[in-house]
Amino acid sequence: MDGSVRARDRFLIDGEDTGGRFAVVRHVFAPRSLAAPLHRHHREDEFTYVLSGRMGAVLGDDEVLAGPGDLIVKPRDQWHTYWNAGDEPAAVLDLVSPAGLEQFFRRLDALTEPPTQEQLVALAASYQCDTDFEGSQRIVERHGLTS
Repeated sequence: MDGSVRARDRFLIDGEDTGGRFAVVRHVFAPRSLAAPLHRHHREDEFTYVLSGRMGAVLGDDEVLAGPGDLIVKPRDQWHTYWNAGDEPAAVLDLVSPAGLEQFFRRLDALTEPPTQEQLVALAASYQCDTDFEGSQRIVERHGLTS
């Protein structure tokens, strides 16, 4: 994941403000860019509400396209990824429940260089997330994305 894309995150509601029940983060993604490698988290359910642009997503064995007003549901333990499927920047709201994963996004934002795959795997593992870079590469190639 490109750290420069993550630098456009806006943390709207932190888990510490909700007793750990949920967090809300606004993400903006560059055109035709992968938002995250194929991954699964074991603690959180994630709900992505599309504000603008077109987002593609792999949700387990399914692939979907979502536009403004659509909700992408990514339950815990399901392999998933998503990307900006359009030629303009896309913005989404991510609601994560329970909270905690927003701190992962914060740590990515704090990096001065994009992380290596090894660094990203280690950081994701500390949040009980698994990553699949080989599966991610197939999605990047299929949709002509940058990663």
